[in-house]
Amino acid sequence: MALVKAGVVVLDCAEPEKLAEFYKELLDAEEIVASANLVEIRGADGTRLAFRRDVNATPPSWPRPENSFQAHLDFLVEDLDAVERKVVGLGGRPLETKGAPGPHEERGYSDPSGHSFTIRLEPSRAPKQG
Repeated sequence: MALVKAGVVVLDCAEPEKLAEFYKELLDAEEIVASANLVEIRGADGTRLAFRRDVNATPPSWPRPENSFQAHLDFLVEDLDAVERKVVGLGGRPLETKGAPGPHEERGYSDPSGHSFTIRLEPSRAPKQG
């Protein structure tokens, strides 16, 4: 039996209730823990995220170098345009990036509290043709 199990990604923010609501809607998630200073959600696929109150939280400034990349989330999607509309409709905003690296098309955003995240096309699982 493993001594340590994978836990949950926790984002610090000034208003955990509002940020949890953003991600609940984005991930079709459910709230599983809530207290005065922490809200935890679980997505339909089992992904767990938590949001912890920190009144002094400073959002990352990525892609600018000052206070840049603290951490970010990657979400796999089937339709970049549809997910972008959902992100923006929920209060997220696109981040300007110049030619995202990597083998898959991806787009960067920040959530309403300024944490960066990426949506990228889920790799095809279809068998190769030919």
